[in-house]
Amino acid sequence: MMSEAEVPDLEPLRAWFASYCGSFRSPDPEQQRNFDLKEKHTRNVCLAARRIAQGESPRFCMLAEVAAVCHDLGRFPQFRDFHTFKDSDSLNHAHLSAQVVKEHALLDFLTRQERETVEIAVRLHNVFEVPAGLPPETGKLLRLLRDADKLDIWRVFIEYFQAPEEERASAAGLGFPDIPECAPEVLDAVRSGKLVHLSSLRSLNDFKLLQVSWIYDINFVSTLSFIRERGVLEQFAAILPDDDAVLDALARVREYLDRRLDDSTRNP
Repeated sequence: MMSEAEVPDLEPLRAWFASYCGSFRSPDPEQQRNFDLKEKHTRNVCLAARRIAQGESPRFCMLAEVAAVCHDLGRFPQFRDFHTFKDSDSLNHAHLSAQVVKEHALLDFLTRQERETVEIAVRLHNVFEVPAGLPPETGKLLRLLRDADKLDIWRVFIEYFQAPEEERASAAGLGFPDIPECAPEVLDAVRSGKLVHLSSLRSLNDFKLLQVSWIYDINFVSTLSFIRERGVLEQFAAILPDDDAVLDALARVREYLDRRLDDSTRNP
């Protein structure tokens, strides 16, 4: 079990992150939009992680923020070197994030067990499914980080479509074509209560449905409540085609969300 000794001050880590982001500043406005996107995303994931972790031990809440600060550090060199956020066209950003963490010895203020817990959470935060067999505390931190990450990725993606084209961070759409169709296998997966595989995507609409399917992978009841409060499903409905197949898929996800929240009320 983790020590409940005095919780370290995270201000040095926060200051390091600000300096790290500053080291990637670019005179190219289009490039800088993408770096700014990831800096804001990380700060929002930190906020979400702290909110989801409320009620946990102070030490665990601290680790939640540490993991959130570190989780996307690899996005900055990834975009600098490859001009994309698509891992399959570059490299695994989560593995690169863990590498940056080690190179800068960012976790030296933690215990050995805590360092291992955070490193695993950072390295695995983008896997399709949480692997079995992780130590309980590691699995819990990983699941919390994945929830917090999703909450802000939804914001990023919805804002991308609401912004004028010239103000969009170019890499946010991962290069998928903006065509009206939705792949049948993507719709089938969402209707069946399954996560959508990135490899099955053909369009931006498919990418939207993939993100809708993430609701099936939410771990904390508080995250589900935030999804409802923020109207995530309604916002995706507004940017997806208004046809029966899509509406049916969204209805299935809404039923799942309502059922999970109702169950949590009956069985707190």
